[in-house]
Amino acid sequence: MSDSRVTFLGGAALGGAAQGEQARAGSGPFLLKPTAIAFGVVVLLPTLLAAIYFLFIASPRYVSEAHFVVQSASKQQPSSLGVALQGVGLSTNSTDSFAVHEYIRSRDALTALQSHLDVRAMLSRSGVDAFSRFPAPGQGATQEDLYKAFQRRVMVGYDTTTGISTLRVQAFTPRDAQAVASALLDGGEALVNRLNERSAAQDVEDAERSVMEAEARLGAIQQRLTTYRNRESMLDPEASAKEGAAFLAELQGTLASLRADRALLASQAPQSPQLPALDARIRAYEQQLSIERAKVAGNADSLATKVSGYEALMLERTLADRALTAASTALDAARDSARRQKLYLERVVSPNLPDKATEPRRWRGIMAVLVTTLLLYGVGGLLWAGLREHRQL
Repeated sequence: MSDSRVTFLGGAALGGAAQGEQARAGSGPFLLKPTAIAFGVVVLLPTLLAAIYFLFIASPRYVSEAHFVVQSASKQQPSSLGVALQGVGLSTNSTDSFAVHEYIRSRDALTALQSHLDVRAMLSRSGVDAFSRFPAPGQGATQEDLYKAFQRRVMVGYDTTTGISTLRVQAFTPRDAQAVASALLDGGEALVNRLNERSAAQDVEDAERSVMEAEARLGAIQQRLTTYRNRESMLDPEASAKEGAAFLAELQGTLASLRADRALLASQAPQSPQLPALDARIRAYEQQLSIERAKVAGNADSLATKVSGYEALMLERTLADRALTAASTALDAARDSARRQKLYLERVVSPNLPDKATEPRRWRGIMAVLVTTLLLYGVGGLLWAGLREHRQL
């Protein structure tokens, strides 16, 4: 008797069939797998193209390097803010260096460079590969496109430890690289000179204006003093007043002596014929004393009034002279400060004439493409695996 067996056709049977098909598919050639195709497209093909370009097509570029520093004429002790900036790797001189950096990579620098160098011809030398020369494929030939190509060939950096800036210029010939680097340094030096003129001009101009105003004020007061002396017909009213006071004292002394002599004579000889003569002399002295007193003080034409006006003018002249002295001192201080704060661009190392092409760094470029594509392949694989798992759920 034969044994009968029931076979169920369901999910398990179908699942087994599917697993069998996947196993048969997985046992095929590796190069036909989707993962291998993706690896070849994403990693191998770009790396191969990069190797072909860097090893056989990319044109050599020469690099001229220069080192410079921007510093002031005097070394001053840093302020509390300067100490804080130095603590985070910055200093007050670094801001001046950064201004030169910005200029070197600016459109103004390119415009100044084009005034005596043919930058377009330098970037489009014959024999240069299409991707390195100007204009590159897909790039226009406008001034803005030239500026972008110029920026790719000029690099400038700053060392926070030493305060020295480094300028690197790439070109397709050694002479071009050196010429561009030298011209850019000349332009940076011209920029520093303009900054010096602008920073010092305002303070010095204000001080010079104060000196001119003080000189004009002193001159006007001196003219008024001369006019006053001519009008009053005396050189120094104060000296005249002193002379008048001395003369009054002398008259008063003589008058007192005459009065004493008359009193003595009248007590000894009341009928003396000398008494009328003494009385006449005493009246004459009294009259002269009144006249001299009126000259010194008592009316609008007296010496006291003239001395008062003279002293006011002399006080104005003294104040004006002090103001002129202070303004002159401030001008000297402003000029000295401008000299001490003046910036200089010092070339530590002049642009060299390279004798060997150092760019592009071919193997580094190939390895960079390889690493980048491997990362892209890995990230893409993770995303694809996550998407498949999401679909199965």
